[in-house]
Amino acid sequence: MPLFKKIKKNKSNQSRNFLKDYRNISKIISLHNQIYINKVRKKYSILDNINGYSLDDYQSRVVISEETSTLVIAGAGSGKSLTIIGKIIYLVKIKKINPQDILCISFTNDATNNLKNKIYENYHLNIDIYTFHKLALEILKQNNISYLIAPENYLEQIIDLFFDEIIPNNQVYQKALTHILGRRYSTYDIFSLKQVIKTFINLFKSNNYSISYFLVILRKIHFTFNIKEYYKNKYILLLIINIYLLYENELQKENALDFNDMINKCITLLKKNPLKKHWHYIIIDEYQDTSLTKFNFINEIIKQTSAKFLAVGDDFQSIYRFTGCDLSIFLNFSKYFKDAKIFHIINTYRNPQELINVAGNFIMKNKKQQRKKLVSSKHLTKPIIIYYDDNKIRALKYLLEQISSKEIMVLGRNNKDINDYLDQDFIKENDFYIYNNIKFRYLTVHKSKGLESDNVILINLIDSIIGFPSQKQDEKIIRYVNNYHDNFPYEEERRLFYVALTRTKNKTYIICPYQGESIFIKEIKKYSLYVETIKKK
Repeated sequence: MPLFKKIKKNKSNQSRNFLKDYRNISKIISLHNQIYINKVRKKYSILDNINGYSLDDYQSRVVISEETSTLVIAGAGSGKSLTIIGKIIYLVKIKKINPQDILCISFTNDATNNLKNKIYENYHLNIDIYTFHKLALEILKQNNISYLIAPENYLEQIIDLFFDEIIPNNQVYQKALTHILGRRYSTYDIFSLKQVIKTFINLFKSNNYSISYFLVILRKIHFTFNIKEYYKNKYILLLIINIYLLYENELQKENALDFNDMINKCITLLKKNPLKKHWHYIIIDEYQDTSLTKFNFINEIIKQTSAKFLAVGDDFQSIYRFTGCDLSIFLNFSKYFKDAKIFHIINTYRNPQELINVAGNFIMKNKKQQRKKLVSSKHLTKPIIIYYDDNKIRALKYLLEQISSKEIMVLGRNNKDINDYLDQDFIKENDFYIYNNIKFRYLTVHKSKGLESDNVILINLIDSIIGFPSQKQDEKIIRYVNNYHDNFPYEEERRLFYVALTRTKNKTYIICPYQGESIFIKEIKKYSLYVETIKKK
């Protein structure tokens, strides 16, 4: 009898211990992971010197993980590239993986060249590092398929040709233009229509739609819009179809491919012919900018190679929807890849904590964005300064003289924004402007992505169609070729502003008018604990 009671008591203790452990399973797993990371660090000092930097625990966890499919959600300035390099070096040096069995993909030539140089200069390793388009081109070449590459602005050239030489000599197209823009239209109206056509065709091709889809769109227009909107969108579609056919015909005559064609042709090829080369590990940077065709492309390679897959990105910085980027591919990673593991890199080494607090709260007003709590060891009392002055030129000169740093980046929403802030005192030298021996670089926010500077000045924060946020709404016809939809106001402009705020290592200065300030300014100046407001007397 006493023996029975003793066993019962032990079972009860075991149950309580199990329940206690179950409730604290996340902490237990985290503790075991930390113990394992410490063991790896002790055994292999390589994690303490990746390109001269020591990886933090979050980066290290990514590097030593052995998951089949992994998504790394990182913040601005958190060392995404360093983590990718760390992963490659760990695979080669510790896991003894052949460098030629690793494929790395990034989105721009600059990013791929930067990655190649860092890996070769410090470790003398030759890794297959491509943009999506160059990878597709390489696979086509391996299959003895040769094409010319169309210039990046070739579609724009065809659109200009159509408007300048074909529309003036065709009554049907002239009628279409009148239905779309009215009888009196400006140069800006024509420019805007050209942008709509360019965006539509790029999205149409980036989603690999067949020409029959135009008929589907026509039917949808008929049943969706009132009579006035129906005719407007019908005639926009008429212009789009004819420019698309002209564009495709010109590409065919030149035996040329544009960037979308490269990937689409490659997908078709891979479905019929196996890859010539098999990679064991595939790493993609800036995964938040993946389009449907890019996803299909990489997924076909993964299926053929059974490679382990690591994707790195930041949904806060997804700013290329107009090129076909589908953010849902990033946000729903676990739906696309079974048994996916998701890691977070939470330490940022660029921005002060106070700036991150403002930028993070600002972007997460949109509930579709991933929840993140980024951490920085850098602190500045008020790293965001809103400077009010109706004289744009005077305001820029004043701030340039106040900022005591060698690196200054001026950012605007549009290419021509800077023109309103310059006079004869500014000298242009290559990519830089010089004022009073102070040098700065002007970029659009889109072009600044991935870059950083000691201090940043933001311009054009005005309440206007061409301000920031841009209030120019997509033509409704774009919805038929845009896979990602988010009804949150200015959702992509909000991400663009987040990118702008987080380019700085120290302070971000924002030039603002007294009247007609941007709605983004009205929002962030409420964070008075971290934001300073200065008004020109």
